[in-house]
Amino acid sequence: MPRLILSMDGLVLKEMPLEKERTTIGRKPHNDIQIDNLAISGEHAAIVTILNDAFLEDMNSTNGTYVNGQPIKKHVLKHNDVVELGKYRIKYLSDAAVPLSEQDEAVAFARTSIGQAAPLDEAPSAPESIPSAVPAVLGMIQILSGTHAGRTLELSKSLTTLGKPGTQVAVITRRPHGYFITHVEGTVFPTVNGHALDAQAHRLNDHDIIEIAGVKMEFFSQPQAA
Repeated sequence: MPRLILSMDGLVLKEMPLEKERTTIGRKPHNDIQIDNLAISGEHAAIVTILNDAFLEDMNSTNGTYVNGQPIKKHVLKHNDVVELGKYRIKYLSDAAVPLSEQDEAVAFARTSIGQAAPLDEAPSAPESIPSAVPAVLGMIQILSGTHAGRTLELSKSLTTLGKPGTQVAVITRRPHGYFITHVEGTVFPTVNGHALDAQAHRLNDHDIIEIAGVKMEFFSQPQAA
């Protein structure tokens, strides 16, 4: 399980596992990681964990969020990345680090804009190995509107990212007990059957209608080929 190590001026203050799908960081008491310092905004940043990937997002903080000395708004965390919040440091440790060159290729956040010219069914996704106990069915997405209306996307990878970077991005993960959609980027959350998602993963059922970045699509499943 990935871990975070909180420190200040070289002194380790706390070590914690990334157990939740969404971990919040800020000055207010309701945050998962509370840092009681005026340099830290009430709701400063959040980390969304999906399978082996962790996505860091600055929540429009006053003083900003930095990773390895660079200001970020959205960032895919890599093993040994150091998140900087004022005088505080949070080191991210992956439990299954891969060589940097491979991780750079694997991470890439695989963000695919549905409105781009690249065919949707060629959308990249993180090349993770699918667990041995995969669903007995194979999930599919059929695009109902937009440039790629009528196209069908096979959800054969363990993680598929959909949306428009900078506007609205969500991921669909393939788990042993089904397919789940999780909001990752954007102030407006995608909808499923007209209802906006919350911060938690939402299980998809046959014929659910998803709308993301202005594009409607239908989820359905079919028996997994032998």
